[in-house]
Amino acid sequence: MSDSSLSSAIGLAAAPLLLLVSACCAAAAASATANAYFVIEVIDDQTGRGVPLVELKTTNHICYYTDSNGIVAFNEPGMMDRKVWFYVSSHGYEFPADALGFRGVTLETKPGGSATLKIRRINIAERLYRVTGQGIYRDSVLAGRKTPIRQPLLNGGVFGQDSVLATVYRGRIYWFWGDTNRAWHPLGNFHTSGATSLLPGKGGLDPSVGVDLEYFVDEEGFSKKMAPMTEPGPVWLGGLLVVNDNSGNERMLAHFSRMKNLGERLERGLMIYNDQTNTFQKLKNIDLDAPLAPDGHPFQVTTDAGQRYFYFPQPYPNVRVLADWDHVTDVSTYEGYTCLEQGARYDKDSPKLDRDKQGRLVFSWKKDTPPLTPTQLAELIESGSLRREDCPMRLTDVETGKPILLHGGSVYWNEFRKRWIMIGLEARGTSVLGEIWFADAPAPEGPWTRARKIVTHDRQDFYNPTQHPFFDQQGGRFIYFEGTYTNSFSGNPIQTPRYEYNQIMYRLDLADPRLNF
Repeated sequence: MSDSSLSSAIGLAAAPLLLLVSACCAAAAASATANAYFVIEVIDDQTGRGVPLVELKTTNHICYYTDSNGIVAFNEPGMMDRKVWFYVSSHGYEFPADALGFRGVTLETKPGGSATLKIRRINIAERLYRVTGQGIYRDSVLAGRKTPIRQPLLNGGVFGQDSVLATVYRGRIYWFWGDTNRAWHPLGNFHTSGATSLLPGKGGLDPSVGVDLEYFVDEEGFSKKMAPMTEPGPVWLGGLLVVNDNSGNERMLAHFSRMKNLGERLERGLMIYNDQTNTFQKLKNIDLDAPLAPDGHPFQVTTDAGQRYFYFPQPYPNVRVLADWDHVTDVSTYEGYTCLEQGARYDKDSPKLDRDKQGRLVFSWKKDTPPLTPTQLAELIESGSLRREDCPMRLTDVETGKPILLHGGSVYWNEFRKRWIMIGLEARGTSVLGEIWFADAPAPEGPWTRARKIVTHDRQDFYNPTQHPFFDQQGGRFIYFEGTYTNSFSGNPIQTPRYEYNQIMYRLDLADPRLNF
């Protein structure tokens, strides 16, 4: 054997050993790094599961927030190997008070050591994990703990994402968000972002564990524009649905709004998903003043007569259209569930209300007639034009009887309760847009009468919540919903690091006796 052949043979034989040594060195380095941290784990005292978004604050006001495993990896120069007090707090959770009334704990912060803290859940719904943004499992990675998703630190270059839409299309879950923040500039993607994931039981994660998102990205690796338009203004989607076209092909449609600002549209219409480019393309425009159009989170209903409809919660499910291609794409065929006369528009001072021969108010489905918003209904009730008991959309707090002014949410059939269930957002509650309620009704049209609060926030927003019925478990006993966590409208000047402007997932057990009302 030549010297070169011998060297090659030795090299080949040594390669596995070198790989093993390299792997061992990497593991040792990771272990050494993890041992530099004092690991604090905050768990739900009812479930034993780690709680995300728990604030640990020192007496000199340094704040840390648990990641989606409920972990804080603590290594603060000048605070190691000593006793450190941590105030412990979280939206909808409460830590026990000491003898002096302080809610917190003193811990000895030894590198490589750990502590487990139990926190009591006040929310009926259980906070599970953050779905989007940077550092979802940051502290778990630092502490050397396992994480359930493939990209626990950064996915699609996304730092923050607003308002989720989701539907099952061609065997996968498709996710879309509004404005999306990135690392390298204050301005990000304002033309809708998107991702897909596998369904649970078909390769996807159990929804109690997490969501493995596969983002659509651009040439820079950042979440790409899913609804690109050349004209100025952010492009927002709503009313996302899947329907067969006239050739029997499954198509995904959405309503789009090209915005001048938060409240003013420049253009609106329908978009259709292009499977070749993985983007939405304009299908047709809709008049800016069209009284009815798809929006929100649609769901399907089959009437006693066998007709299939898409219903659109706005926020009550009071807009519908026959669930076929020709009707869905023709907004003149949409109907509003309203007590206005056919073709009327809302007039606070002189409302044109539909009444029968006995003078009783009539709520019914009418074309070219917009439904009344919760604010408009409240104005008519306050003025005496409408009695609250005559309105099928009149949610009140089951505990106090206080009326609930809805702002948004979702409605889906629930097999466990055999009723239609709502996850609803309250406007101007104990927080401006942060209070989430549960309600149910015998029909989509209601009556929607009583509700119970399931999530609360302290001067923080949690808006545009929606349930994900494709995640239902145990015949609908356990449901999952998420919303956008932000301080945008709350009046709170503090933005929570990493959690700000991102999506958080919750789980609700419908067998909880507090939901029996």
